[in-house]
Amino acid sequence: MASMELKPVKEGKVREVYDAGDCMVIAATDRISAFDHILKNEITKKGRILTQMSKFWFDFTKDIVPNHMLSVDTVDMPEFFRQDRFDGNSMKCKKLAMLPIECIVRGYITGSGWESYQNNGTVCGIRLPEGLKESEKLQEPIYTPTTKAELGLHDEHITYEESVETLEKLYPGKGAGYAAKIKDCTLALYNKCAEYALGKGIIIADTKFEFGLDEAGNIVLGDEMLTPDSSRFWPLKGYEAGKAQPSFDKQFVRDWLKANPDSDYLLPDEIVQKTVAKYEEAFEMLTGRKFS
Repeated sequence: MASMELKPVKEGKVREVYDAGDCMVIAATDRISAFDHILKNEITKKGRILTQMSKFWFDFTKDIVPNHMLSVDTVDMPEFFRQDRFDGNSMKCKKLAMLPIECIVRGYITGSGWESYQNNGTVCGIRLPEGLKESEKLQEPIYTPTTKAELGLHDEHITYEESVETLEKLYPGKGAGYAAKIKDCTLALYNKCAEYALGKGIIIADTKFEFGLDEAGNIVLGDEMLTPDSSRFWPLKGYEAGKAQPSFDKQFVRDWLKANPDSDYLLPDEIVQKTVAKYEEAFEMLTGRKFS
């Protein structure tokens, strides 16, 4: 039969989600967003790098918690996806009922957490020891969940207790169990992957995970995993607490936009190339193989 034209059922700043009947297909585009704007340039290869990186981590952590990945080969997907624009940047996934919590884990103090700590000694309501320096490693990683906002709105930090209440409203009698499970999984995933990455020369300062439920009500890891879009990766070489760190992500883009407020979100080629190179470098350091 001729391939039907499928439209995304959900379109984020970077990713498109398709309903393919008994499964979902998530395509990571080459779009890039910064300061809540989608930029006019595409970052070549970015979608493929993000998808292959998620695949690497899903394989690496399936002993901790099951995940939604079925395949990254378009041969395994409905015919519509067997076209160049989906090749290498698409993941066929199990359908899940996604939980409305972003599971953020911080192993180092940076970004909004550092700002909050300077103000009142806490990060998302969690009191931390006095005298920490910017980018310092925390004694223990901390779990700081947020609500998932609609596109265009900001996610709100919530306490662990509020995450229990949010889930209890949706799943009466199960909120506490689900909240505990996603917290435990988040910390276990972070600890295993951060230790592995450190051995490859990359510090994972913080990251976020998302979980859903399968038909049987089991917690399953969904969305993307440990990419430079959902995490802060720093080079171990040259790391020193007490200052901001260079990172393997959109930092080039953010810095250039800040320095060029009249750019209308259009980047010069050089910044695009540098950003692609950073994503590739992170991929190759973590997986130990050339990105092809």
